[in-house]
Amino acid sequence: MNVLKRWLNSDVGYSFRQSPTAMVAAAIAALFLFCAAFAGWVSPTNPFDLATLELSDARIPPAWMEGGSTKFLLGTDDQGRDILSAIIYGSRISLVVGLASVVLSVVVGVGFGLLAGFRGGWIDAFLMRLCDVMLSFPAILVALLIAGVGRALFPDAHESLAFGVLILSITLTGWVQYARTVRGTTLVERNKEYVQAARVTGVAPLRIMFKHVLPNVMGPVMVLATIQVATAILTEATLSFLGVGAPPTSPSLGTLIRIGNDYLFSGEWWITIFPGLMLVLIALSVNLLGDWLRDALNPRLR
Repeated sequence: MNVLKRWLNSDVGYSFRQSPTAMVAAAIAALFLFCAAFAGWVSPTNPFDLATLELSDARIPPAWMEGGSTKFLLGTDDQGRDILSAIIYGSRISLVVGLASVVLSVVVGVGFGLLAGFRGGWIDAFLMRLCDVMLSFPAILVALLIAGVGRALFPDAHESLAFGVLILSITLTGWVQYARTVRGTTLVERNKEYVQAARVTGVAPLRIMFKHVLPNVMGPVMVLATIQVATAILTEATLSFLGVGAPPTSPSLGTLIRIGNDYLFSGEWWITIFPGLMLVLIALSVNLLGDWLRDALNPRLR
């Protein structure tokens, strides 16, 4: 409680309390995280338990429409799965993949950016040329290639390996922005007096990088990471929509949208509209939080 109280009384906490948009976005994001973390208790049913599915319940409309049932508030899909439960379980997969890929991207990108900016020379030139190569290809194309190759090499792999390949494919396209951002900030920080003083006193370069320089470059990284969570979730949904993302036995929001797309023009619009709406709300809330954090950490706007 003391930590929360100190944060609310800080400059960032004050900015948060003065921004209704940030508070609403944070509430929506927290609600999604809670539902995803406790999907087994929150969702009415387990939509992926084949023993509980009834084909006679397939394509039932939402409860407020003619032919709907209060048992299925948002209707059912072509296999009789409750759409509300499928969305809750699907959002958990999308959030886990998105958060895990962003964490790995931050670790790799910040490490490479610190090394390139602090050491310079051929290391800086090599890493920046590698970034240029990665940026020359569309991110979704690289992720699609990696995910496709992983599925081809391990066609009978366990689901956990399939998720690992998916996270790796998104990470390989996401670390570049962190590396370039951290590298640019490190080039400025390494010439400041506190770094020069640490060098004169004999502090090891690795210790200078992680103890002195790293805390001063994490502001832009936090803003970028917040925004990139939404991008990673959308990338995962795109890959799943194309059939190379989450495995069919554990569909994410992108898989649910792809399944519902086959029935969109036959009248069963709820199968794809509700998962799509959930995806939009998640991405929008995270992006709004990222925009607020960018402004809150900008000293010129305080």
